[in-house]
Amino acid sequence: MESVVAEPVPADGHVHTEWSWDAPTGSMRRSCVRARELGLPAVVFADHADFTPWTTAPDGRRRVVGGHAASGLLDVEGYLDEVRWCREHFPDLRILTGVELGEPHLFPAEVSRVLREGGFDRIVGSVHCLPEGDELVYSPLLMDGDPLAVVRRHLAETARMVVECDVFEVLAHLDLPVLFWPPDRPPFDPYSLRDEYAAVLEPLAGGGRVLEVNTAGPWPAPPVLRWWRDHGGTAVSFGSDAHDPADLGRGFPAAMAWARASGFRPGRAPADHWVRD
Repeated sequence: MESVVAEPVPADGHVHTEWSWDAPTGSMRRSCVRARELGLPAVVFADHADFTPWTTAPDGRRRVVGGHAASGLLDVEGYLDEVRWCREHFPDLRILTGVELGEPHLFPAEVSRVLREGGFDRIVGSVHCLPEGDELVYSPLLMDGDPLAVVRRHLAETARMVVECDVFEVLAHLDLPVLFWPPDRPPFDPYSLRDEYAAVLEPLAGGGRVLEVNTAGPWPAPPVLRWWRDHGGTAVSFGSDAHDPADLGRGFPAAMAWARASGFRPGRAPADHWVRD
């Protein structure tokens, strides 16, 4: 585990618990303990809301578009009950409710229902999957073909989400498939997709929203934080994307240095987003 750094760390704005379908070792209570150990000023439990059930396909990562899960596969009532318990038992830790909406632009009615039920403090939007016929396919599964084309498609779908859906505040793991870049190919060159990144960053900045520095990847690609600032982006958040309490705050010292070098600094309060210089 990482030791606590001398400089105060920011809030971890992207943490999953047992209320996320893909976090079998997640625990909200143990995450609170870990956050307190690390000296985090706040934690956002942004559990998954995905609106199609996973199929039994051998790869386990295909979702049928037509099989809507109105609940988002999230037990909102149970989640909120656990938040209340944690707030009572960890009064020194600021605990924010949150949700990570998967492809929210494709499921507006379902998203609206979950958001009404949850009244969440922070809403994160993300693209994990790309349309393939009548299915949504986890984009890293497509990287064995033309990986650059997959990243281009992923960015285009993300731009579509940003333009068509305004319910989320923070954009998570912008260029997710890059982490799965085939090792036998030349290294990924983000400059080759400069226009595709701009198509996401410009409307995101124009809407006053926030770009996440996701330390699980890390994402985005190295020059993108500077591009974000150049396109008018005013704030970044930090998220470990932890699916187990041990991963809270992972990589934060390096991410903080990266954000500072890209022109961002801490907000007024420790739990605030970092803002541009």
